[in-house]
Amino acid sequence: MKDADKAFEDFVRARSAALVRYGYVLTGNPHDAADLAQEALARLGSAWSRVLRKDDPEGYARTTMARLHISRWRRLRRERLVGEPPDRGYADPGLDRAEGDAGLWRALDALPRRQRAVLVLRYYEHRTDEEIAALLGIARGTVRSQAARALDKLRASWAPAHTKAGSGR
Repeated sequence: MKDADKAFEDFVRARSAALVRYGYVLTGNPHDAADLAQEALARLGSAWSRVLRKDDPEGYARTTMARLHISRWRRLRRERLVGEPPDRGYADPGLDRAEGDAGLWRALDALPRRQRAVLVLRYYEHRTDEEIAALLGIARGTVRSQAARALDKLRASWAPAHTKAGSGR
């Protein structure tokens, strides 16, 4: 057995209980504390030769544990676990009419690709002209002119389904 391996094993035997206690102070949960200490010791083992040169293996392990705990905390902080998901759907009657109107989608499909992309990005995804220009790799003025041309073509070729039904066509 190498001297470095022996030194690492001696360190683990001597300081693992203290590291688990430190983990418990960080997490407040003995199981999470043990997981944190184990992960820190695994990382310490792979960096053992570098850490020995700096002569502070316990500091390395504690720093690793703190950073791992913060990473887990940040990841879990975004989640809000609830018994049942809230059922608050967004209802926009105009969007429901447009999505239910197959004529609109056919009219959009008949537009040139760039004009269709500009309209979908602007009105369906609510993007700004600058965002659309960056996404499509075109100038902001081109976005505006393509949108204007596309809207002119749509106005000429498509009438909403609710207008057709109400006008007696």
